[in-house]
Amino acid sequence: MSKLEQVQKWTQDNKVDFTYISDPKTIQYLTGFYSDPIERVLALIVFNNQDPFMFAPALEVQAIKETGFPYPVYGYLDHEDPWQLIAQNVFTRIANPREIALEKDQLQVARLEQLQRVFPAAAFNADITSFINELRVIKSADEIEKLKVAGKWADFAFEQSFKAVKAGRTEQEVVAELQYALMKKGIMQMSFDTLVQAGAHAAEPHGATNATKFQTNELVLFDLGTIWDGYISDASRTVALGTPTDKELDMYQVCLEAQLTAQAAVKPGLTAAKLDKIARDVISKAGYGDYFIHRLGHGMGMSEHEFPSIMAGNDMVLKPGMCFSIEPGIYIPDVAGVRIEDCVVVTDTGCEPFTHTSKELTYVG
Repeated sequence: MSKLEQVQKWTQDNKVDFTYISDPKTIQYLTGFYSDPIERVLALIVFNNQDPFMFAPALEVQAIKETGFPYPVYGYLDHEDPWQLIAQNVFTRIANPREIALEKDQLQVARLEQLQRVFPAAAFNADITSFINELRVIKSADEIEKLKVAGKWADFAFEQSFKAVKAGRTEQEVVAELQYALMKKGIMQMSFDTLVQAGAHAAEPHGATNATKFQTNELVLFDLGTIWDGYISDASRTVALGTPTDKELDMYQVCLEAQLTAQAAVKPGLTAAKLDKIARDVISKAGYGDYFIHRLGHGMGMSEHEFPSIMAGNDMVLKPGMCFSIEPGIYIPDVAGVRIEDCVVVTDTGCEPFTHTSKELTYVG
């Protein structure tokens, strides 16, 4: 049964007239077509006992057909009301839909109100989000191969970026250089905005790359990923420019121990919460517990942050085929930040990482 057929079966089992899929990544997962429609409307309509259809901006219709999508595709022009057109195409199949399922984690309130306007007799109680999450959480062999290739290119990016770090250069210059090196190899898109942070700037886990200049004798944090055939990589390394302080070296070694210990502990049957605790205990026992301020990891695949979260309170049991990050971090304001991350796939006996750049402290510059 295809993934799209499984969504149709869910629609039948939940006694829903049709399911409205609107997350572009979900549409890609189910159909092979991806586009970010920005302010325009892109939707996949899945009925309980009829063929689905795709609804898209007119400028996307041909691209959808070229993917081999075997069902009807309807387009609309910018001056037209897309919601009325969606309703018209639904009404030719169901005269009076009473129950419509949504991806509630994704749909904007304004768009829900438009659906309510054109389907005034329908209820919108059913939420397919959890089912989609469960469908995507176990990766197929083909998906895992794509993740491995994306990981290979992340390793290449680390190699290029480490060579680019020199005292006096800026974070932005290094990002530009590593992304140019990837583009010359045909890798045109990163999984997310590449993060390069020098010295104390790395103590901001989500601080953006900026014009901060590298200085001798400090740590530099990298967080990057590439996209290969719709699947992403995501990895972090922290390197040394010159000679870090004893404090910074201690932070690094504790973070490394936490990452290696957690990665070695991964196996089917372990819970996400337990895995988070394994890494957190290492950091807490070393006295840095207050400086590990985020979850241990997140799911990954077609998106950089997917279901599930590897964190306290999540008793989800790990299973073969699950893919997620293991990324402990220690962030001391005005001192330094350290994060070491690999994304892994759970195997029958443990896990395999998608990236293989050394995690021993690398000295650059």
